[in-house]
Amino acid sequence: MTLPAPAKLNLFLHVTGRREDGLHLLETVFQFIDLQDDITLAVDPTGTISRTHDPEGVSEADDLTLRAARALKAATGSPLGARITLTKHIPMGAGLGGGSSDAATVLLGLNELWQTGLSRNQLIDIARPLGADVPIFVHGQNAYATGIGDVFQPVSLPEYWFVLLMPHVHVGTAGIFSAPELTRNTKPLTIQGFTALAGQTLAGHNDLQPVVKARQPLVRHAIQLLSQAAQRVSSDSVAKRHKSDITVRMTGSGACIFAASQHKSTALALLQEVSQASQKNVVAGQTPNAERITMRTEFGTLFLVRGLASHPLGSRQVG
Repeated sequence: MTLPAPAKLNLFLHVTGRREDGLHLLETVFQFIDLQDDITLAVDPTGTISRTHDPEGVSEADDLTLRAARALKAATGSPLGARITLTKHIPMGAGLGGGSSDAATVLLGLNELWQTGLSRNQLIDIARPLGADVPIFVHGQNAYATGIGDVFQPVSLPEYWFVLLMPHVHVGTAGIFSAPELTRNTKPLTIQGFTALAGQTLAGHNDLQPVVKARQPLVRHAIQLLSQAAQRVSSDSVAKRHKSDITVRMTGSGACIFAASQHKSTALALLQEVSQASQKNVVAGQTPNAERITMRTEFGTLFLVRGLASHPLGSRQVG
C-alpha cells in the first residue's frame, strides 16, 4: 500500500517550563497541511525490515521509518517484516515534522498490513520514544497540545491557506531548545483562550523564533521578506475586501516560515508578491488538484498549501 505522510505547522509554540529530565513543557496547536511525503509498504514474509532505496539526506541509522517498523515489531512480536519505500517531498530541517510523519504513517500502515490490531492510543505509546512530534501524526487530528507536545485536545480550525518560505538552511532542533537565551516561562494561552480567538489573527507566538532568527541570517531574511510582502498584500484591494489579516510566523524550530490567511485569493497574491521579491525563479510546479503550488528560487523554496481538517489517515481503521 502507498500512504500519505503529511506535514504539520505549529500555529503557535510556547515553552511553558522544563521537566527535571530536561524535556521542555510546551503549548501548541498542530495544523496538518497539504504537503506530504509518500510511504509505500510491502510485507516481507521473512521478517526482515528494510528500505528499497536510500533517500537523499536520510541515512539508514537516522531513518525513522525503519525505527518505527522495528518498534512495532518488538511491541507486537509480529513474525512479519516490511519493505519500505520513502519518497520525500517535505523539506528536512524545516520544522514541518516530515520524519515524524513518515514514522507515524509506517506505524499506522504496518498495524493494518501485519494485522497486529493495536488501538491508536497503543500506537501513540510506541510513537513517543521515536520523537516528540510522532504522536500527533498517529493521533490524526488537528489538536491543541500540552505536556511535551503529546497531550492532545482536538480542535476545529478555520480553513487556512498558507504560503511557506523554506530558506536553504537546516536548523537543528536540539541546539535551539538548549539555547541559554530561550525563554521557558511563557504563560499558557489555554485552549479556551485559543478557541476564543479562533477566526481572528492567529493567537500566541513561537518562543523559538527569536533564537533561530538571531542565529540564522537566512531565516531572519525569510521572515523579513515574507513580512514585507504580507504588508504590501494586506494594503491592496483583495485583502481589504476580505478584511484579511496575514500572520507571519516560524513553525517548530524552523527553518520554515509561514504566512496564514483564510482566503485563497489573498494567499495567491502573497505567493506572487514573494516570488517577485525573491531572487530568480528557477522552476515552478503545480499538483493535479491545482491547490498546491511549488516555486524554487535561488533563496529558498516557496509553497502554497491548504490546511487540512484532519490527517488523511485520521479515519483509517486502527485496531
